[in-house]
Amino acid sequence: MNPNINELRTKSGSSADLFGKDFLLTWEKSREALETNLNVAEDLKMLRDKNISPRCFDSGLAISQFRDNSTRTRFSFASAANLLGLAVQDLDEGKSQIAHGETVRETSAMISFLSDIIGIRDDMFLGAGNTYMREVGSALDEAFADGVLPQRPGIINLQCDIDHPTQSMADLLHLKNVFGSLENLKGKKIAMTWAYSPSYGKPLSVPQGIIGLMTRFGMEVDLAYPEGYGLIPEVVELSGKQAMVSGGSFRIVNSMEEAFSGADIVYPKSWAPFHVMQRRTELLRKSDHDGLKGLEKECLANNARFKGWECTEEKMKLTKDGKALYMHCLPADISGVSCKEGEVTATVFERYRVPLYKQAGFKPYIIAAMMLTNRFENPTVLLNDLCGNKQRMNRCYR
Repeated sequence: MNPNINELRTKSGSSADLFGKDFLLTWEKSREALETNLNVAEDLKMLRDKNISPRCFDSGLAISQFRDNSTRTRFSFASAANLLGLAVQDLDEGKSQIAHGETVRETSAMISFLSDIIGIRDDMFLGAGNTYMREVGSALDEAFADGVLPQRPGIINLQCDIDHPTQSMADLLHLKNVFGSLENLKGKKIAMTWAYSPSYGKPLSVPQGIIGLMTRFGMEVDLAYPEGYGLIPEVVELSGKQAMVSGGSFRIVNSMEEAFSGADIVYPKSWAPFHVMQRRTELLRKSDHDGLKGLEKECLANNARFKGWECTEEKMKLTKDGKALYMHCLPADISGVSCKEGEVTATVFERYRVPLYKQAGFKPYIIAAMMLTNRFENPTVLLNDLCGNKQRMNRCYR
């Protein structure tokens, strides 16, 4: 049975920040645009759950370029493309002319003749990932303006050095479902905290994505880390300003216990300090393998000073009614399971394993919504048609 039009969440909302626009940083989008993206994602999930095809493309490619390892985001991107009717093609730099010195400008044009979306993950080099995505965007603008491309593909940030918008938006949709609405998130306390890990080079983009997005929705955001483990200063400053505008709060504390105290949501996640990522980037650019080994040894020794930064049953008791929602982008470093000592105890993780998997399950729909709203100017009209409420599909390509 087709869903009724009244079941659709995407009844209105602005697509001005979405249609024909790359999705690179959440804070570049208006709150209304973010809500539209969430609503479209929920509608796509509803259609899928009711076994109604949401395919709105007859042909076209979704190009994925992963310059770092990935499981959830890679498969979520492929699932999203398939959901909408796009074929996926991986851009393997080792098997392309990029390995022979082909320029970003040329590669961008050559892969885009019949492409609708390009998804890029580039989080290895601080100061480079998001810049690279914008360089690809500039090359596409030029090729489209010159008449080389019949249409300009949209770019989706699948994680960079600054932000991980598909992750943070999936996290926000999870919170919306857990607490009932975005309005209900106002005043809720979320503790984004560093946690110990036996590895040292984890990107900054997840914690930055969380503080950069949740401060938009009136939440009380605590960022907690040991001295010296700070994030990119500009993102931290932006988060504070956004909290003031939304009526929420933002503060930095150097105690995991203080951040957990009274929290409604906890998000313990390891990351490398900003200054370490700067040094690591310099060494990577120079291919200084000895320098990288020395940095790793130094950082692991420093991490070991903070093994007490672990999400335990005792710390969870400090949260609101001892029942805070535990979140993680996965994979988590689970003490006694995936590592000897890590971010979270096995008992805490296992208790929240199903909610964690549900959290991850929103990502394909978030990415699909980013694809759809980039290519279609009026998602409400399109979704109504997909529900069988109209005979003609109104395709509004850029």
